[in-house]
Amino acid sequence: MALKVAPPKVTAARTSQVVNGSFDAGTDPWWWTANAAAGVVSRLSARVPGGLANPWDVIIGQSDIRPQSGQAYTLSFAASATTPVTVRATVQLADPPYTAELSEPVGLGVEPQTYTCTFTAKTDTARGSVQFQLGGAGEPWTFSLGEVSLEPVVVDNSGRLRVNQLGYLPDGPKKATVASGATEPITWHLHDRDGQEVATGRSTPRGIDESSDQNVHTIDFSAYDTPGAGYTLTADGQTSDPFDISARLYDQLRSDALQFFYIQRSGIPIEAVLVGKAYARPAGHLGVPPNTGDTDVGCVPGVCDYRLDVRGGWYDAGDQGKYVVNGGIAAYQLLSTWERAQHAPTGQTAPLDDGRLRVPEHGDGVPDILDEARWEVEFLLRMQVPEGHPLAGMAHHKIHDRAWTDLPTQPQDDSQPRELHAPSTAATLNLAAVAAQAARLFRPYDPGFSVRCLAAATRAWAAAKPHPDIHASDADANGGGAYGDADVTDEFYWAAVELYLTIGDDHLLEQALASPVHTADVFPASGFSWQAVGALGRLDLATVPSGLPESQLAQVRTSVVDAADRYLATQAGQAYGQPLPGKKEFYAWGSNSSVLNNIVVMATAYDLTGKAAYRDGALEGMDYIFGRNALNYSYVTGYGARSAHNQHSRIYAHQLDPRLPAPPKGSVAGGPNAALQDPVAQQQLTGRAPQLCYVDDIWSYSTNEVAINWNSALAWAASFAASQGCR
Repeated sequence: MALKVAPPKVTAARTSQVVNGSFDAGTDPWWWTANAAAGVVSRLSARVPGGLANPWDVIIGQSDIRPQSGQAYTLSFAASATTPVTVRATVQLADPPYTAELSEPVGLGVEPQTYTCTFTAKTDTARGSVQFQLGGAGEPWTFSLGEVSLEPVVVDNSGRLRVNQLGYLPDGPKKATVASGATEPITWHLHDRDGQEVATGRSTPRGIDESSDQNVHTIDFSAYDTPGAGYTLTADGQTSDPFDISARLYDQLRSDALQFFYIQRSGIPIEAVLVGKAYARPAGHLGVPPNTGDTDVGCVPGVCDYRLDVRGGWYDAGDQGKYVVNGGIAAYQLLSTWERAQHAPTGQTAPLDDGRLRVPEHGDGVPDILDEARWEVEFLLRMQVPEGHPLAGMAHHKIHDRAWTDLPTQPQDDSQPRELHAPSTAATLNLAAVAAQAARLFRPYDPGFSVRCLAAATRAWAAAKPHPDIHASDADANGGGAYGDADVTDEFYWAAVELYLTIGDDHLLEQALASPVHTADVFPASGFSWQAVGALGRLDLATVPSGLPESQLAQVRTSVVDAADRYLATQAGQAYGQPLPGKKEFYAWGSNSSVLNNIVVMATAYDLTGKAAYRDGALEGMDYIFGRNALNYSYVTGYGARSAHNQHSRIYAHQLDPRLPAPPKGSVAGGPNAALQDPVAQQQLTGRAPQLCYVDDIWSYSTNEVAINWNSALAWAASFAASQGCR
């Protein structure tokens, strides 16, 4: 059940089950509850009383609807309200038990807008009804309705030729995938924007792809390297979306992916001059009514007897909580993006330097990307338990609303109490690692802040050592994510490495080298994550200049290259070019970040060796994110012919309320999740192959959420890709 403005790959059939949906014949056979005075003046208009408790206390509907089990349908309608209000569109049984096939909240504005909902029926019935449930508003208002249709839908079999919709670097790999029933090679043609053929060749049959259950072919046109815009491929009667071949392909993406963090900032006004009017808003959670935090926040009952100022930081994801472990890996990846730019052979510092990104700290002499990361680091420092209290020096695991925040809610409008949750070892070690990393990177620009970061890092490290097993509870998920992690050996390793790289203390190096994580495989096929951070220490130990003995450095670097080799082998086995295995279990919550973090490892192997195979693997992995996938869909807002634009977020909720913005350009969706962990996914995606388990709907939080740790991976990968265009 997905509310969409323009659903991808779906075409409606011609026959609507709704009769007189345009009300040209008056109101028959529509009906309404007695408390709704309805009539027709070009559209159906109904006066809706206020003060009713439930949506179903006022209903306008039509019966004798006959959905068929297994059939997909589109409910489309044009509607408006005299005041912005949320109603509910349903397709359900007309009488008890009123089972709903579709039940979708819809935010109406004062201007008419067309809404489209899709769902797949689970039962056959002749007793169905289409209903608009209108109750629940505080004051009376008037509902306007027209152009109602309920039509079966069919999958459009165009778009079977999938490319990176953004494009390709001139000297990079250029591959596409075509879904076709053919078992022999297919002839393909590459055309320029004027339609002139510039290259041709034959595809490589790949058979049935495990992750998509599609019979597919690979097209490789890497030999063509002439820059230009508007290229298209044709094969098997299909024409691809247009794409560019350009050395500057990823420059804007690098900037947009990083701008996401400024718009996610808590505790500061978001300025229109930097982000545009749509995304400008007052500061959230500064204790200014209706907010109750974050400048003076107490703990959940029984945790602490003090209050902290924990303003700042980034809102974590679709909710407005702030989590140290997720903020830790996100801040680390922004800091790492700058560190790579300084040390890698193809690194570029200029695009990340002072005055180059859209942040309010321009002109302070500090690289803009460090300014952005600092906003989160400052928050992490504030989460540290003060001296004189139990567990002093440790870090509180998270802060968020007492109960789940309503969707949508702008940060400045959130009236819920904010609460600190118990300290954890994982959060404390995240603080130690990131603060140590920040200390060395800020040293040339702000020595005072560097000293402050290092003091907090060493204090956190000292506090974690005698408390190695204070774990966040998986049950602590009311109002925010639990972010539980019962194994923190990897956090101890990461923190020891970062402290060593900053301080140069051999004792810290000995602790890192003695950790079982140091010789373990820290590069799983599913990619590193906030819950598995051993890779972060390994990558930095391999790339950041230090006093590590040459023989040990060689071993560390070999482990990174070996992991990259495994990812290349996996990628070679995937017809869509993603460095992720095709089995169901690898398409989990945030699978796109798995792809992106595996790209980070391949890119690092290129930085270490200079071997083109790793560079090409990293760049080919980006193809999957930008449309060379089974859905022919770019997962990054604003990039590609068809891109995600309804990601799950309380801030970017245009799908629910037209007055609110859509997610900003450059925000990446979580991606296919075969576990189907939300009602929308369960209703629409059951039985689909792993790669197809995604829907661009704001309510599909398990496939379509935004998150700072996913965008940090995108920003790192985009910065690498941009640096390859200008070698």
